[in-house]
Amino acid sequence: MATLCRPTVSVPEHVITMEETLDLARSVHADHPQLALALRLMENTGVKKRHLLRPIEETLKHPGFEQRNAVYEAEAKARVPAVVRQALTDAELRPQDIDLIIYVSCTGFMMPSLTAWMINRMDFRGDTRQMPIAQLGCAAGGAAINRAHDFCTAYPEANALIVACEFCSLCYQPTDLDVGNLLSNGLFGDGLAAAVVRGRGGTGVDLERNGSYLVPDTEEWIAYDVRSTGFHFKLDKRVPGTMEPLAPALQELAGQHGWDASDLDFYIIHAGGPRILDDLSKFLGVAPEAFRFSRATLTEYGNIASAVVLDALRRLFDEGGAHQTARGLLAGFGPGITAEMSLGRWRVASGRGAAPTRIADLVPGLAFAEEPHRAG
Repeated sequence: MATLCRPTVSVPEHVITMEETLDLARSVHADHPQLALALRLMENTGVKKRHLLRPIEETLKHPGFEQRNAVYEAEAKARVPAVVRQALTDAELRPQDIDLIIYVSCTGFMMPSLTAWMINRMDFRGDTRQMPIAQLGCAAGGAAINRAHDFCTAYPEANALIVACEFCSLCYQPTDLDVGNLLSNGLFGDGLAAAVVRGRGGTGVDLERNGSYLVPDTEEWIAYDVRSTGFHFKLDKRVPGTMEPLAPALQELAGQHGWDASDLDFYIIHAGGPRILDDLSKFLGVAPEAFRFSRATLTEYGNIASAVVLDALRRLFDEGGAHQTARGLLAGFGPGITAEMSLGRWRVASGRGAAPTRIADLVPGLAFAEEPHRAG
């Protein structure tokens, strides 16, 4: 049984509060005819603060897509190793025990993927499989969990590493005055996360079933308009209402498994905004408190795209986890409109601290000396 182990989450050191965000919007866009609407939408996100890769003075500048992408690559290489090392430590594995690396990101571009750099620099095996996912946006965190589950189901002795690296602030477009783009300036934050899915052993969520669902004819509701200046975020005003068609998809998946999605023990849900969580609570018939981990991520970090589901899961671990065999639902939502969903039970590894299953020859371990910035 594939087990999703404790995620490690890291956010950059620069912080901007919602009050500061609103003041900046009033200053930078004082003449915008829909400024009042944009401010109201930002205030209603539930975000209190976000973490940014660079100081706000630098974030507001646009030196060009080429330079921004260079910053993305440099910062990813500087920050990813620490979260990966901690995630491996928490899963009681070494780089040589990983058979698949899934790297998800929608805020920068590299070819080859950062997976190749990780294999070369971090002592992963040369035959480690690589799976970069770049175009599922916020849903990619859920997709990564599902593809890791699929892999470990096909190869029961294997282990997969998930890495999510999102520097949303590098997509800030100062001349894009669309209201959806202005809203994104107050909603999205920067963050990284990593987690291991073990084919055998481990403490966390035993993944039992996964599925995907695409809401018909919504592919333009969340999108990037790719221009010479980089990625311009497009957000349709109908997006907050997508839980009405997605809630039945969650119920359907649970029903196929003999479960009731309205009667589970824990929920790890992508926090795209408070309306998403409020509506899902309504349509699933569960208490708002069920989504407390997702709301905490949104409040403290903003929407950190594909890393949200991993951060929400990390908060469940921080709370002490769940009781043995507790049933739960994980879901990420993003462009498409796409839902990536999975079901699993909480498990605590027997003989905690014993040597994990190895499918490769053991070599001396690495020294895990680096600590993530503000790691959870």
